[in-house]
Parts: sequence; structure tokens; C-alpha cells
Amino acid sequence: MFCRSGCGACCIAPSISSPIPGMPHGKPAGVICVQLLPDLTCAIFGDPERPKVCKDFTPERYVCGNSKEEAITILNDLENYTRLPKTV
Repeated sequence: MFCRSGCGACCIAPSISSPIPGMPHGKPAGVICVQLLPDLTCAIFGDPERPKVCKDFTPERYVCGNSKEEAITILNDLENYTRLPKTV
């Protein structure tokens, strides 16, 4: 599967704990990455400063679904499923 034009869900929905240029502490889930351009492409795609987690991400139907909305839902569900429980 190729990355869907006009999506950007992987740059919005998941949290990223690695530093990103412009976001030294990473990115919380649901926050748009500062490197996501208006055309929903990555400004640092191919740049050595791009986080490894982003470089390693491969669009797959089980994550990306059939639309941007479906991808956001799937990625939100994965984020919620893998979130560590809050300690009291």
C-alpha cells in the first residue's frame, strides 16, 4: 500500500515520544506534528532528523484503513490500547 494523498493521519493521531525538529519533547496523541505541511505531506521526509518511528512507519491497510477518517479511528484505538495506565 502507498501513502494516501491528503491523509496525514499518522502525523496527527499517534503520540510520538521521540524528539521531532520543532517538537523537542515529541508529540502528544491528537496534536498535529509541526512538520506536517498544508498539503498533508511531511516537511522532513527523507531528512536525517526525522524520527526513526516515522521512518519505520509503513502504510498498511490494517492501520490506514480505507480513508483518512478510518485511519484516524484505527490509530486512536491503537493509541488508547497501548497507553500506560495512569498511576495514582
